[in-house]
Parts: sequence; C-alpha cells; structure tokens
Amino acid sequence: MASIDQPGAAGLDFDPAELRARYRYERDRRLRPEGTAQYVEPTADFGYFVEDPYTEREATRPALRDEVDAVVIGGGFGGLLAGARLRQAGIERIRIIEKGGDVGGTWYWNRYPGIRCDIESYVYLPLLEEVGSIPSEKYTRGEEIRDHAVAIARHFDLYRDACFQTEATGLRWEESTRRWTVRTDRDDVITARYVICTAGPFGRPKLPGLPGMDTFAGHTFHTSRWDYEYTGGDATGNLHRLADKRVALVGTGATAIQCVPILAEHAERLYVVQRTPSTVDTRDNRPTDPVWAAGLTPGWHQRRRENFLNLISGVPQDENLVGDQWTSLVAMTAAEFAGTDPAALAAAEIDRRGELADFKKMNELRARVDAIVDDKATAEALKPWYRHGCKRPTFSDEYLPAFNRPNVTLLDTDGLGIERITEHGLVCRGVEFEVDCIIFATGYETGGPLSALAGPAIAGRDGQTLAEHWKAGLRTLHGMSSHGFPNLFRMGLGQNGVAVNFVHVLDEQAGHIAAMIGEAETARARYVEPSAQAEALWVAEIEGSAHPAAALAAECTPGYYNNEGKPRGGPNVRYVGTAVEFHELLQRWRTESGMADVLVDLPVGKEIQ
Repeated sequence: MASIDQPGAAGLDFDPAELRARYRYERDRRLRPEGTAQYVEPTADFGYFVEDPYTEREATRPALRDEVDAVVIGGGFGGLLAGARLRQAGIERIRIIEKGGDVGGTWYWNRYPGIRCDIESYVYLPLLEEVGSIPSEKYTRGEEIRDHAVAIARHFDLYRDACFQTEATGLRWEESTRRWTVRTDRDDVITARYVICTAGPFGRPKLPGLPGMDTFAGHTFHTSRWDYEYTGGDATGNLHRLADKRVALVGTGATAIQCVPILAEHAERLYVVQRTPSTVDTRDNRPTDPVWAAGLTPGWHQRRRENFLNLISGVPQDENLVGDQWTSLVAMTAAEFAGTDPAALAAAEIDRRGELADFKKMNELRARVDAIVDDKATAEALKPWYRHGCKRPTFSDEYLPAFNRPNVTLLDTDGLGIERITEHGLVCRGVEFEVDCIIFATGYETGGPLSALAGPAIAGRDGQTLAEHWKAGLRTLHGMSSHGFPNLFRMGLGQNGVAVNFVHVLDEQAGHIAAMIGEAETARARYVEPSAQAEALWVAEIEGSAHPAAALAAECTPGYYNNEGKPRGGPNVRYVGTAVEFHELLQRWRTESGMADVLVDLPVGKEIQ
C-alpha cells in the first residue's frame, strides 16, 4: 500500500518528502553563522538613515518638571489604544512620549510609494466605531491610516499633554511617593503614577553590514525614511525625478512588494536585489461599497475583527466576513480534516495534515509566479521554497507583473546577499551593477536579547532594572507586568497571545491594562503589581508548554520571524494557545479572582472577593 506521503496517494500530485528536502536545502544555504550580527546599527556615518524627514525638529523647548497620571511611551496604535482605554477608565492626565513628530508609529515613519495595510482595513484599523470612521478601501493607503491615528488622538484628547520628538531615556520607581520618575532626552523629569511601554518593533531600520557601505558615491536611504526630495512624487506615485536614474532596491519583503511596482514605473532602470523571495498572493483591493457601509449596525467592527481572529486561529465560523487570502490557508487546512474529528487524531497526524495543506498552498503560490512572470529564469528565482508561516505573507496584483517590464531586473543573490558595495554600485554573484541610488528595504531591528524588550533603562523597587529581572528569561504575568515593578505595564510580544492582526491584540492588551488600573483607582489600591507567586506560576505555565511554532521556526528559512535562523533560546516566550484562547483567559482572570494577584495594599474593607 502506497504511503500517503507519496505522489499519487490520496490524490497528491507532488512528493512531500521532495518538498521537505528542497525547503531544507534552501534554508541551509541561507544560514549565516553571525545571525542578527550581519546587520549594523544606523549610527555614526549611517545616522542619517534614522533621521526624521517629515517633521522639522524643534531645536529647543523648555524642559518639563511636572506630574501626570499616566505616561504612555510610544505614539503608534499601541500607545493610542492605551491612551484611549485609559481615558475611558477615567484617567485624566495622560502623556504620550513619542520619538516621531506626530502619532502613528509605524505609519508615521513608513510613507514609501504604494504603502497600504495588508490586513483588511475594516478589521485592522482600531476604534473605528468610537471615532466614527469607515475606511475608503478594503486595503487602505498609508496616508489614510496615519490620518486615522491622528483622529484617535484628537477624539480622546491625547494631544493635550503629548511630547513629540522626545525619547524616554530612564524610568525609576520611587517607593516613598509611589510614583515613577521618567527622564527624557529633552531633559524632562516627569512623575507619573502609571507607565505603559508600547514602543513597537518597526520604528528603527536595520542595515546589512556590507563591505564598502561608506564608499558609495551615490544616494542612499531606507524605505522607512523615504526621500521624496530625491525621488519626487508622493506615496501614490509620480516619482518623476527617477526618470534618468538607475535604482537598486535591496530586499524583497513586504515593503518591497508594495513599492517595486511604482519604482518600476518611474525609474530608468530598476534592480531588485533578492536574497529570499516572498510569497505573493492576490490582493483584490476595492473601494468600500457605500451601500454596505450604510447598512452596518452598532458593534459591527468588533464582530468583524473577532470573526477574522477566530478564522485565523482555526475556530470554525458560520461565515467568513472578511473573505481574504489570510483565511484561504485556514480553509485549505480545514479541507484536510473534512469528515474527521481533529480531537480524535494523534498530534502527529494533525501536524501531517496541516503540512499537506501548507504544501498545497505554497504550490499554488509558486504556480502563480509561473502564470504571471514571462522570463522563466526570473520566475524560477521568484518562487518561495519554505513553509507558508516562515515569513510574513504578502499580497499584490502588481509586483510580479513588474518583472515583465524591460527596465526591471531581478538580481537574485542565490541566497547569499550582496557581496559588497563599491563607489559606483553593488556587486552580486561576482558582477558589479552601477547605480545612482540604493534604497534599503531591509526591515527593522527586531532581534537581540530578551532584555532588549525592556525598552529604556527601567529601575523598579530596590533599584533592580527590568533587564536584570529578565536576565535569565522573560518573567511576567500575562506578558504585561512584572513583580518588583509596580504600576508598570508593557504592551507587545512575549508570554501572551499573538495574531496576524496585531492591532487587535494590542487593543485587548490595552483594555486589560486599563481594567486593572480602573479597578485600582476604584478600590484605592496602593499600586498594581503581580505577586511573585502569580508571576512564577505564569512563567512556569509558559515554560511547561512547547509552542507548536517553535519547531517550525527552527526549520524555517532565516528571517526576523526566527531571529535570522537562530530562534531565541532560554525560557519559552510564546503562549502556547491561540490569541482567542489568551483573550478568553484574560477575561476569566478579570471576572473571577485575578485582581487579588495584582492589587496591593487595599484599604481595610476593600479586599477583592
């Protein structure tokens, strides 16, 4: 009897063993011993890569010496959600401290041509009903997303005490006053009862450490600091100043997939430099139907994003409200289990069927490349050979056709990357290509040690820093607070639920933190701080669970998902369940007896029952 893993068995038209071997080969030849050390800090001679090209820096301003109720570090969607939920909890003075010149975070910094959300805007954008907004398209433009961030800040009066072009440099807990002292690079000294750290991972660009970077005589910039003075135009196109320019775009991740079509339209010559191709699925963008929008009923936004989160998490739904390519793999996986009860299957069988669905989806995406790209060698180089979850999926109906233009050349580096930069261009596979401009679409600094998640220097009770507290591994309750750091909260990754629509996850975190603070204010608790026992129990639960993504990460082609082929060691930082399960866990914790684990020194008669 033929094995189900052989072509022809169970209707398969491919050999799973052959695909596994190809995936392993493609991964191994991209592994680099230095891991994340292959990138360099954008400092000194490369400091211009992180300068703000959008808002002129205010040379000086009076240093602040004041007190607020809450400091929120970061003005992206995480910080805006924290501020909004705190405002709804009755907190009066909320100060956002943001490095950029305005709110928006990722969407403030990234203004490259073609930028859009890659998750449906009706579920991606937060607080739509609260602000009274409907996106103009299914996948709306970056400028509209940035405008929505501004609308949130105005609606919840978050501009009132905000500090822009400012970075928090240190936080210290003062037990005598039960307040945090927050210091900034503007010499501010701010006291606050509560601090929420929300600074996300997509604000500081990373650069490949290429020999000769400092010798290039042409123009360079990073996509997160797009230089429209050089290119002309704006995020919608019209890059007219590139008409006589030879341009190299380094990188083929989610950013490149969006800006390549517009660069291809305007540059005299475009070289797209690729180490590893992305998956490129259909986007099928369209304007918002005004009839559909007019028929929406209260609560539609929460229902829609919960529907999407459930589908992505594998929770069956009566209807797919979003109907996008994110959910197509879920549908293909579900088809592998048709007529069977997954609960009755062994874990190995569940994994095998999931892998088969993944193979089919990736075969579909590779076939799409062949159907669109005319040149066979180029098409072959653009095919991704890895599991679908190894890299951020991308969606475009214009990226692949761009390689059919006579002025566009794919420089596939055979997984090795650029060899070096010269005075006049770059060298790939032994050949020098002369260019006038190099644009780096090389992503953001998301690797490094776990202690880097601690953010600025944070000293809690008895002067211990958060980095020291986490030296042996992340130690939190639900990923958001730690023992020894009263009234301090963190939003983001680590020991909590994760989902592709991370803004939804951030909203759940913001709501949870605001609920704890609101309860502390009502009960007149001295502060909010997880007990040592509650923290230890949560860490033990995380460490005792092998997250299914951990094994996959080790087998993936290198990228920021798996720390460039070196998945983080030490205690497991991933919650084993889905984001749906994590959010349900938080809700139970709040409504049952969880508050007793975090509200410290309640007045007599205010004990949590």
